[in-house]
Amino acid sequence: MPSPPLQSGSRRHTRIIAAWLLLGCALVAATLVVGGVTRLTGSGLSMVDWEPVSGVVPPMSAEGWEREFAAYRDSPEYRLVNRGMSLAEFKRIFWFEYAHRLLGRVIGLVFIIPFAVFLVRRMIPRSLIPRLLLLFALGGAQGLLGWWMVRSGLVDIPRVSPYRLTAHLALAVLVYALTLWTALSLLRPGAGKGDPEAARGAGLRRGSAIVLGLAALTLLSGGFVAGLDAGLIYNTFPRMGDGWIPPDLFGATPWWLSPFEDRTTAQFNHRILAVLLLAGVTTLWWACARRARGAARPWAHAGFAAAWVQAALGVATLLLFVPISLAALHQANALVLFTALLGLTFELGRAEVSGARTLPGGGTEVGPTASGG
Repeated sequence: MPSPPLQSGSRRHTRIIAAWLLLGCALVAATLVVGGVTRLTGSGLSMVDWEPVSGVVPPMSAEGWEREFAAYRDSPEYRLVNRGMSLAEFKRIFWFEYAHRLLGRVIGLVFIIPFAVFLVRRMIPRSLIPRLLLLFALGGAQGLLGWWMVRSGLVDIPRVSPYRLTAHLALAVLVYALTLWTALSLLRPGAGKGDPEAARGAGLRRGSAIVLGLAALTLLSGGFVAGLDAGLIYNTFPRMGDGWIPPDLFGATPWWLSPFEDRTTAQFNHRILAVLLLAGVTTLWWACARRARGAARPWAHAGFAAAWVQAALGVATLLLFVPISLAALHQANALVLFTALLGLTFELGRAEVSGARTLPGGGTEVGPTASGG
């Protein structure tokens, strides 16, 4: 997956744009973490209206809070789950969802205002503009998808659709990945096009891309685990109950919907994917330790460490019946692991393997080790 040439003009402008994109990555990551905590605390359905502009201002008076609470009392969640909740208890769940929505709005402002300024000042390379417009469109779609998700829990059953929850998560991860990849392409140009060492790194790059895809799949399977509350059953490890394969696997009707609608199957699949991911990351790390050079090595080490931390957090979260603090750390570290693997895949695409040395201009120099002599 080579990076297209995005640089042109002033290096200072390039660094500014890259820093702006990295700020966007940080905000998206924060939104993902807060969104996870919102889900874990059961706060996602506390705001029953979507007001993109006026909703920026929270209730500022006792009357405002009473109106907000009255609207919530008309929702299925209050009637079926939280009947008798006090105003103080409502405020606690309200603020989590409010922070999540506010971060989404902040991301929009942090993107559109500098983007307009950069365009007016002609600081953005023409080749980069379509990608930035795509990111803006995906960000807007994420807001709409988030409300579509919340709406699924405001009708009859006070629980958001696992399908919509996972779609919301998937789009957020996609926006994060595209933004980070674009920032790295600006900061680290010169993917090994036509480089004599490119072929030598092809195997590592393919392996890294496969493991990155597996990490994304595992992360999304976690969305179904969260949406189905599947972490609250079979709280044993490595076995599920008394056996390796639970007796009620594939319990949905029809059976092929079980990975998305059956709690046992969702947890079983997440476990299998997590074990495969841990093995894949460890194998990739070992291969990179032998062959990779330059900036790829620290990314590989970071991915290896994050994978084992993630496994420990996942097991602890399961055994302790999903405490909010551990579950939130597990979700946050999933993004750390994904980031490390994305950075590794990017760097391996620059053909920094087996003695290829990066030159100041972005090219590579083949040393004796690389050439075999």
